[in-house]
Amino acid sequence: MSLLKKGSAPLAILIIVAVLGIAQSAYIVKQTEKAIVLQLGKPKSGPLGPGLHFKLPFIQNVIYFDSRLLEYDARPAEILTKDKKNMVVDNYSKWRIADPLQFYRTVRSIPRAQARLDDIIYAELRVALGRYTLIEIISSDRTAIMEEVTQTSNNLLKPYGIEVTDVRIKRTDLPPENARAIYGRMRAERERMARQYRSEGNEAAARITAAADKEKTITLADASLKAEIMHGEGDAMATKIYADSFGKDPRFFEFMKSLEAYEKGFKGDTRIILSQDNPFLKYMK
Repeated sequence: MSLLKKGSAPLAILIIVAVLGIAQSAYIVKQTEKAIVLQLGKPKSGPLGPGLHFKLPFIQNVIYFDSRLLEYDARPAEILTKDKKNMVVDNYSKWRIADPLQFYRTVRSIPRAQARLDDIIYAELRVALGRYTLIEIISSDRTAIMEEVTQTSNNLLKPYGIEVTDVRIKRTDLPPENARAIYGRMRAERERMARQYRSEGNEAAARITAAADKEKTITLADASLKAEIMHGEGDAMATKIYADSFGKDPRFFEFMKSLEAYEKGFKGDTRIILSQDNPFLKYMK
């Protein structure tokens, strides 16, 4: 029994070493990854696709790279257009690690790759947008500009094992000082137009008021003329009626005129002293 116990210790050690060796040798590459094997810090094999793989334990190690399409959102930066306008461009790009081995040899990590993307894409954007005016950039030619920048950037980044699939402008804006100046000009233009509209409105109101006053004056004059004519015609008709009536009975005419004289003579607090045989009191008896 003692001999068996003495022989079991080395066997256990061998089993443990074998398990550790297998654990250190086997590795799995996921569906969304590619891998390269490094031996003493230098690339030994790769890139390796998804699946189970083996390496030398303790001597070799594995580095994994994302094989999916990645997105890099660059910081907004100023660009000068063909018509000498400063504009702030906010862009993003879609890219992937096409050659992990070359990627590791040149940039090694994603942050350094993003820095390289930033430098090259910004430079190409500056060159491409510098050939167009501000209006062309924000309107019809943007698609063609982005395709040109994507193709050029992809060609320049191929030596780094990077494939650029798309470059897009998210937003274009004006620098704050330019925006303030443009808004100031817009405000001044709107105020000028408002003054012009108010002036034209006041002029139209004055014309309408003058026309209304003229029409009022003419209408009143016509009405006054018609009233005078009707009044004259009425007086003439009344005079004719009186004349016809008085002509038929002179005594009635005398009676009516006396009544009118009484009405005017005895109006108010007027006092008149007359004798009883005064002709004026003929019809008062």
